[in-house]
Amino acid sequence: MELFAAALSQVRVNVVCVDEELRVTFEDYGGPVEKFSPESIKINGKHFMRDQFEFRVDVKGAAGNWYDLFHAQ
Repeated sequence: MELFAAALSQVRVNVVCVDEELRVTFEDYGGPVEKFSPESIKINGKHFMRDQFEFRVDVKGAAGNWYDLFHAQ
C-alpha cells in the first residue's frame, strides 16, 4: 500500500525504526495519516521525519504476520 492510499483509506499506520542489525522498534502504534509532505508525516498528532522511520500498515495474513507495505522514503 502506498502512503497516499493509506492516507485516503484512513488505515492505521504504525511508525517503526529499524537499526543496522535489522531489529524493529515500534516508535508509535500510530493511527491514520493526517498529513504528509516529502519530508514528514503527521500521524496521531505527531510529526515523523520520513528519512528516519518506516511506516507500516497492520495487515495480517493467514499466518498472522506483519507485512511491511511501504517505506516512505
